Amino acid sequence: MPKMIVSIDGVVIKEVQLTKDRTTLGRRPYNDIVIDNLAVSGEHAVLQLTGNEVYLEDLNSTNGTYVNGKAVKKQLLQNNDTVEIGKYKIKFINEAPGVTFEKTMIMKAGSVPPIPKPAAPAGGAPQPATAGASAVAGAAPAEVAAALNASIKVLSGAAAGREVPLVKVVTTIGKPGVAVAAITKRSNGFVVAHVEGANKPTLNGAAIGPEPVTLKNGDMLELAGTQMQFVQAA
Repeated sequence: MPKMIVSIDGVVIKEVQLTKDRTTLGRRPYNDIVIDNLAVSGEHAVLQLTGNEVYLEDLNSTNGTYVNGKAVKKQLLQNNDTVEIGKYKIKFINEAPGVTFEKTMIMKAGSVPPIPKPAAPAGGAPQPATAGASAVAGAAPAEVAAALNASIKVLSGAAAGREVPLVKVVTTIGKPGVAVAAITKRSNGFVVAHVEGANKPTLNGAAIGPEPVTLKNGDMLELAGTQMQFVQAA
């Protein structure tokens, strides 16, 4: 579970587990993380938990929010990042495993697009779909095979040559704040849709909108300047 360790002059003063979707930080007593110091704005920043990812967003604070010495407005935090607010240092700890291609390239499970419910098993009620390995484990054998035999191969950039199996119900790819797309596993295959960012991803040279588009073996994707290929075994 991700957590924030607050310290000043090398002395740890509090440790906060991030269990909520939205954790506020500021000088006012109603914040989830309260830092009673005049260098800290009343509502200074917010931490947004999405799956196992944590985004830090500055709330137009007076003195700004820094990550590893660099002023930020909104940023995806990485394990061991240090958030600086005034004289306070807040270390971000998130030791859960994940696939990270670049500092800003992500390919992980997400929950942005709606996930279709799988067909009800014989003699039972429909089971809700959830993003993650548990959904794959509960799927029919044919769906498991389809998930295990499909992947995204990165063709350019720092992660060129990497191949990521699409074993989740939903896999998000891209650069937060720039361009993010989601690949969703359905009973009859995979679809891709644009989720976030002004720069729309392309599929075989054509822009992808918010409506899901069916993927076929060999399709070429380009997202935030990175070229990828959808690969699915017959």
